[in-house]
Amino acid sequence: MTVLIWFAAIALVIQLASIAFVLSARLRNPNRGTTSTPRPPVTLIRPICGLENNLERCLASSFRLDWPAYEILFCVARADDPAATLARRLMAEHPHIPAKLLVGEDLFSVNPKMNNVIKGWRCARHDWIVMTDSNVLMPSDTIERMLARWDEQTGLVCSPPAGTEPENFGAFLESAWLDSFQARWQLFADAVGFGFAQGKSMLFNRQLITRLGGFERLGEEVAEDAAATLLIRSAGLKVRLVRQPFPQPLGERDIRAVWKRQLRWARLRRASFPIYFLPELFTGAALPAAATIALSAMGSMPLYAPLAYLALWYGGEVLLARTYGWPASWRIIPAMATRDLFLPALFIAAWFGSGFEWRGNAMTVADNDNGRTARLRKAVVKTRDKARALVAARGL
Repeated sequence: MTVLIWFAAIALVIQLASIAFVLSARLRNPNRGTTSTPRPPVTLIRPICGLENNLERCLASSFRLDWPAYEILFCVARADDPAATLARRLMAEHPHIPAKLLVGEDLFSVNPKMNNVIKGWRCARHDWIVMTDSNVLMPSDTIERMLARWDEQTGLVCSPPAGTEPENFGAFLESAWLDSFQARWQLFADAVGFGFAQGKSMLFNRQLITRLGGFERLGEEVAEDAAATLLIRSAGLKVRLVRQPFPQPLGERDIRAVWKRQLRWARLRRASFPIYFLPELFTGAALPAAATIALSAMGSMPLYAPLAYLALWYGGEVLLARTYGWPASWRIIPAMATRDLFLPALFIAAWFGSGFEWRGNAMTVADNDNGRTARLRKAVVKTRDKARALVAARGL
């Protein structure tokens, strides 16, 4: 009984403390960069693949950035992709912005997205490169916000997606997952100096990435954001997050699609960062709320205690959502509760499975192990060749 009380109490303290920490970090720091922020030319790479919700609106936002000099490179694997037709039309409608459509793939990794965008990296005219997914809406100050977070200790700046404009329960569920849950924990990690990459929007410095082995190194993991995090941390640098995450307008979402997407991300986190994935089982309200219900049933707590507990739990999340401008109407609360009921099942499914699908591509987290094996083989060959060269130089 005492264990249940302590478990429920500690879980609630962690929940509210993490929210308070993120809110205080927001209040201490402005959303925008300052006028002293450098304004170098930038290349914007946007991978496209098929038609999706709000695609035209999101791609069109690429042409409305408040930045003196930038180019846009749309990357598509196939010329007959309908998204390519849309990109061509948008480029014709905005001739004042330098833009190109690049077609084709370079199959250098197990990650289809990396195989698509590497041609953009190679064709980029500028050293500052922003890579943003096609379903992210780019505010006019996108580049300013990202560069404002760059300093001498930074190796990468990212933005998690903020799920906005939900139109059905499935979209509210995705918003509850993306915003006050995932974005909150990512912002918390960034605030304590342990930020990690999110592949939706990433700002790179090409000279830095070249010194670290080149863009191809982002293909060493199934998820490019995991590879980027490992690469930047290995160099002793930090991954930073923008102060205000960029919006991803959701529209309508199918609950099964939301589950599959979350399962894919969970399995990738488990494969790339297993130690950090373990505590995820305890981050939702399901288990601590069950503990309060059990305590109430045993007479150790008043009958209203579980409702009061959940009011505090979700009240903090709603406050966070309102502060950041995320969906915070009454419809988000049942979505938050559904998300938390799903979390234990998601955790178990992530550990007892490895397959997932990304844009029609069947993949598995075992590809991470294959990539690490390949890197180990390359390291062994490189060491062997250096040894042979040393022996030859000494005439042995």
